[in-house]
Amino acid sequence: MAARAGSLVAAVLAHSGRLDKEHLGARVGRLSRRVEELKGEVCTMINKKYSEFLPSMQSAEDLVAQVEGLSSNIDLLKAGIENEVQQDLNVAVAEFTELKQQLERDTLVLSVLKKLQEFDTTIKECNSALQEKQYVAAAQQLEKARSSLRSLESRRGFELKILKALGTELTVQTQNMIYHLGEEWQKLIVWKLPPSKGSSSLEALVLSELHLHTVPPQDEDAAVPPVAAVLQALAVLGELHSKLKDFGHLFLQYILKPLISHPSLQPVPEEQPDVFILRFRSQELALDESSPMEVFEKIKLVFEVLHKYLLNVPLEQPGEGRITLAELLGELIWEELSDCLIHNCLVNSIPTNSSKLEQYKEVIESTEEFEKALKKMQFLKEDTTALLKYACNVDSHFANKKCQDVIMAARNLMTSEIHNTVKISPDSSTALPELPDPGSGDHMKLPRACSLVPNGTVSVGTESRLSPLTLCLPCCRISCSVQQLVELAYHTLLEATASTDLCCVQLFDCVRNIFQLFYEVVPTYHRENLQKLPQLAAIHHNNCMYIAHHLLTLGHQFRYRSTSVLSNGAATFVDLVPAFRRLGMECFLAQMRVQKGEILERLSSARNFSNMDDEENYCAANKAIKQVLHQLRRLGMVWQDVLPVNVYCKAMGALLNTALAEIVTRIAALEDISAEDADRLYSLCRIMVEEGPQVFTPLLEEDKNKKYQEEVPVYVQKWMTFKELMIILQANLQEIVDQWADGKGPLAEEFSAAEVKSLIRALFQNTERRAAALAKIK
Repeated sequence: MAARAGSLVAAVLAHSGRLDKEHLGARVGRLSRRVEELKGEVCTMINKKYSEFLPSMQSAEDLVAQVEGLSSNIDLLKAGIENEVQQDLNVAVAEFTELKQQLERDTLVLSVLKKLQEFDTTIKECNSALQEKQYVAAAQQLEKARSSLRSLESRRGFELKILKALGTELTVQTQNMIYHLGEEWQKLIVWKLPPSKGSSSLEALVLSELHLHTVPPQDEDAAVPPVAAVLQALAVLGELHSKLKDFGHLFLQYILKPLISHPSLQPVPEEQPDVFILRFRSQELALDESSPMEVFEKIKLVFEVLHKYLLNVPLEQPGEGRITLAELLGELIWEELSDCLIHNCLVNSIPTNSSKLEQYKEVIESTEEFEKALKKMQFLKEDTTALLKYACNVDSHFANKKCQDVIMAARNLMTSEIHNTVKISPDSSTALPELPDPGSGDHMKLPRACSLVPNGTVSVGTESRLSPLTLCLPCCRISCSVQQLVELAYHTLLEATASTDLCCVQLFDCVRNIFQLFYEVVPTYHRENLQKLPQLAAIHHNNCMYIAHHLLTLGHQFRYRSTSVLSNGAATFVDLVPAFRRLGMECFLAQMRVQKGEILERLSSARNFSNMDDEENYCAANKAIKQVLHQLRRLGMVWQDVLPVNVYCKAMGALLNTALAEIVTRIAALEDISAEDADRLYSLCRIMVEEGPQVFTPLLEEDKNKKYQEEVPVYVQKWMTFKELMIILQANLQEIVDQWADGKGPLAEEFSAAEVKSLIRALFQNTERRAAALAKIK
């Protein structure tokens, strides 16, 4: 067949002069028919092998030989035709174009047949290599087959049924290859893990083991260990990433993270003739947390042995060139590993005291050595320094951790009970830190605070002297939590003075945040109790005043001990003082409004103090007055020894004044008061006058309270008005006129002329004497 085709081409090419188009056309036609016949035979063979699975080895080889011979003849014929067409292009363009197109179609068919031949050959070679466990060669042949199939799929007009059969065959071969590689992987890397239940406990983690059957046999050539072939084959097939991802997950969960989280775990590597084993042992430790240096050493040991027996394998990664297994594993697990090291190891090692910051250099050096060792093993890239950056930024982390601890401690204090109190006084001892001499350092020398009061007083000019208690907070009770909060602020600022500039500013801001947090949290968190319980409202008032008192000088006390950033006057808390004073006053005034409302509500049941000759009305008024006094006595007791004396007296005086003013208003509004009514009203007023001062008990010592009970007129604005009303209720017309004294007497100071006239008209009958008395009231 090949000889006949060759003679035909030789005869055509040997012809000289004008080309015999008809003779050439006949030969091209015969050649095309032969190509079609050959195409049918090849397709039949492919169908039988990959679709019908019929053995046809001999016929396939014959067809291959025919395809190759016919292909070479076509190439010669094509070249001859192109030469002749060029010589006589203007004569037979149409005829030769058709012939050329026919040849191109035949060429396309032959190229497809070549791809089918390549696919069949690579599948055979893949099977042979797989049987001999030459995994890399088998994987490469599979990739060639896949490339041939892609080329076939890209050509139009090809039989889809054949492509489907070829694709199925390729998939079967690929999965078979992956299955064999998976078995080899499981033989090479064996995990012995604890049961899933309770796998995070220390007892379970000790049972975890990693067996690597990658130790090269001593009696064989170890130049190319079996693990390299398996890994390279997986890389060629694109399956290495998923295998390595699963391995990295187990490696993190059962080896690296336990070593970081459990200080008592120690890695124990063991090499046997045919296997390397990595297991754990647990040892008792005095500390609950291991230092970063110890953790780094343990993890570095694990990576060193793993690098020796597994990770130091060079691979040809498609699209990436030559790369080691260590680099691939590092890309997969380093981010999670570094996060775990930071949050479970380095964070705990951050000092809580600025004096220990110098010792942290050892941790920084250890972190740097750890990263260098991993980079040397190619586990890390040269530009990977996240762990080291975190360790080097210790000042910022120290400040953040300190601020976080301080804010958490402050919040716990703010949400604790308010009623646990401590008494403060100008001479009470506090737990505030001893501040260093402000004259130390480069700043101007200032006198010490204690030298300002050498003998109990401070000289101002030549005559005036200030009390040693000037500018001191008066005696009162504050919450223990607030005292601890202020102490916390002092200690934090003292810590700031010994820190770097950045840390100092951050800690100063943290202290401001403490007080701003108090301003927002406490009134909200304790709102219900502050509204319902008068004692807590008083304590909260004192707390706010106590904080405001310290805020006045807090920044100034540290001004000459802080950095230049804060020593220029920026370190101040004075701007917070008005807000805290307002916060305390608003809370207490709200409670005062509640108490005033209750007093007025009780007095509203007195039936306007009218018709006191009616026993029922008198009992109602008497009950109302006694209820008011009881309320005042109760308030006097719960505020006793809590509020400062002056605040206590003003508060009690304001409440008692509310009661007296209401009684005076109600009685003065009566239009008719009989003699019996006047006597009974007088008796009710006398109860208020006699028992009202007794509610003033600011101090626990009874004998010391008499002073404040005698000063009731100072704190109760309507006290004298009330007493003048009592005089009117018992006086005759002349006595009332005398008390008025032409508008200059004590009665005129408390009542207006209209009010006195109204009382006279209510108390006395309409007589000439009353008219004369009314005429004198003007």
